[in-house]
Amino acid sequence: MGRRDDRSGRVRKLIALLLILASVAAACGGGDDGGDDAGDEPTGTETDISDQGEPVDGGSISVGLEAETSSWLPGSGNFANSGVSVAYAIYDPLMRRNSDGVMTPYLAESVTPSDDLLTWTVKLRPDVLFHDGTPLDSAAMKTIFDQYLKAPGANTAAPLADVQLNVVDDLTYEYKMSKPNSAFGDNLGLAIGWPFSPTAAAAAGADAGSKPVGTGPFVFDTWERDSRLVVKKNPNYWQEGLPHLDEITFRPIPDEDTRLSSLESGDIDVLQSLRQSTAIKAREVDGVDNYEALGNTTGVTIFNTRVPPLDDVRVREALVRGADQEQLIEIQGGTGVVPPSTQLFAESDPYWSKKVADAWPEYDPEAATELIQEYVDDPQRSDGKAPGEPVSFRYDCLPDPALVDLAQLYQSLWQTIGVEVELRQVEQATHVNEALQADFQAKCFRAGLERDPAPTLRDAFTPGTLNFTGLNSPELTAMIDELAATSDVEQRKQIVEDISLTVNEAFPMAYYGSTLAVLAARDDVKGIDAWTFPDGTEGSGVPGGTTHWAFVWKTQ
Repeated sequence: MGRRDDRSGRVRKLIALLLILASVAAACGGGDDGGDDAGDEPTGTETDISDQGEPVDGGSISVGLEAETSSWLPGSGNFANSGVSVAYAIYDPLMRRNSDGVMTPYLAESVTPSDDLLTWTVKLRPDVLFHDGTPLDSAAMKTIFDQYLKAPGANTAAPLADVQLNVVDDLTYEYKMSKPNSAFGDNLGLAIGWPFSPTAAAAAGADAGSKPVGTGPFVFDTWERDSRLVVKKNPNYWQEGLPHLDEITFRPIPDEDTRLSSLESGDIDVLQSLRQSTAIKAREVDGVDNYEALGNTTGVTIFNTRVPPLDDVRVREALVRGADQEQLIEIQGGTGVVPPSTQLFAESDPYWSKKVADAWPEYDPEAATELIQEYVDDPQRSDGKAPGEPVSFRYDCLPDPALVDLAQLYQSLWQTIGVEVELRQVEQATHVNEALQADFQAKCFRAGLERDPAPTLRDAFTPGTLNFTGLNSPELTAMIDELAATSDVEQRKQIVEDISLTVNEAFPMAYYGSTLAVLAARDDVKGIDAWTFPDGTEGSGVPGGTTHWAFVWKTQ
């Protein structure tokens, strides 16, 4: 079945990565919920893991998730990390990253770009069936692409705006684009690359998001919104011998303490979290294995650069200089676990830049106070207040206790430099929707994804709903286009460095630390990070607190 045998070697390798990184990760308020995927960068660490033994078949488990997902249909659902956790049970991605970080065909047999990067040819595996018994073929992919992924209002439409899908034969098709795109293959690991039955979707109509039908190792059974989603073993799965489990129940449990208590009591078998405080607490629970992953997703405060007073770069720079990253990490329990962030890429990532890191300002409350005073005294200040009146804005964050502490610390630090901050607690769904609609001043969030930098930077800094901060310019767009048009690694690194420096000079967000994701499992649940590609190539572990559930088993 291609499962790796050298478990201890895996642990040593990941611990070494942790030491190189000096570790990473901080929790924040759900910024990647507006995206489609948690990503696959193979960075991380693991605490002591129990002996795994050999896989056995049968049994069921319950998985506690951070949040509910509004729809399970690619193109309409906003798949945060918790949603991706469920999606990898129901859907198979065309591609994923392997343990070396290379995008590799998974459900697809091959994916080949043309030399000019204008055509990406996909060869599908033969004899793969959707759960409704209909075949996965080029005709199905054409229907999915035209009628769902590119439909008006689909959240996948923007990255496919200049892309067409042409059928070559029953199992071969092409993505044709109007300009070179070296990063297009990265999209095939996201919702764009999760094939679903167009026959079943058409039959379900408006209810298709509540009745997902993929090719994955488990078949959708029932969904009680905000309570549980149940999947059962796919008896006709295309990977022989998989899955091992008979059933998985996914339960959204938004409160971190409640989810951790449920794991301790045995009410759930696996906990998923992107809160470093939860991951650290889970290390102390008896009979639990912690599978941790470090990556590019970083905790930030996003500033809405379209509204006063955050439309003035002096205010934004002051808020950055006035926020002590070490204190913010400490209050999250991350001292000795995570370093401060300075960009959207972790130090382990090939696109991380020391020049960018060195240019990011250190904590300097005196300089921050001077910048605020300059704005306060400006008769043309953007908020319309009279000179001398204090700067004020509203800061939104989730009601999770760890994030309440975080928000209160931000408030205290910013009050020290002369800024009045109103704190507002908001539930996650509202939090994300307000960000998508640009209806906020400042929010705790997550930024960055484990994916190619071109689509990450395009989403974040060109016009579109995922550009939460509103920062964009012709200069940035041109640099991002240049990045997508080349596959030369060194050239791409230089372009990303230039983009990162340009972005940071505008201070659209305040970083504090990358996100530590975890799947904490009771020690009778095995194989959490044991997934491989069909040819036996080692997978990327548990990026973003996700895994391929086909490879998980429970001891009897």
